[in-house]
Amino acid sequence: MPCVFCEIAAERAPAVVLHRTDRAIAFLPIDRILAPGHSLVAPLAHSVDLFDVNSRDLHATVLLVKDLSLAMRATLGAGGVNVLNASGPHSEQPVFHLHFHVGPS
Repeated sequence: MPCVFCEIAAERAPAVVLHRTDRAIAFLPIDRILAPGHSLVAPLAHSVDLFDVNSRDLHATVLLVKDLSLAMRATLGAGGVNVLNASGPHSEQPVFHLHFHVGPS
């Protein structure tokens, strides 16, 4: 079964893309929206989780998390953000492609 986040990154699956860099992508969740403004940030290249990702992709992904957080503060008036990542078999990771949930607070 293909990875849904890889399909989004390759533009073979629909998604509302908020921003894309040469190594990472920010987009709205297809389902399971946790709160208004909740977004996902993932590396373009497939990595299962934090234990699997290379340093360059992780760096680019975390920088996009920061940029998205700043945009949430500027455009949504967020006083802060909550960033969540689940990695590993006992973490309840829902999609086995590294990603961060970013939610304005």
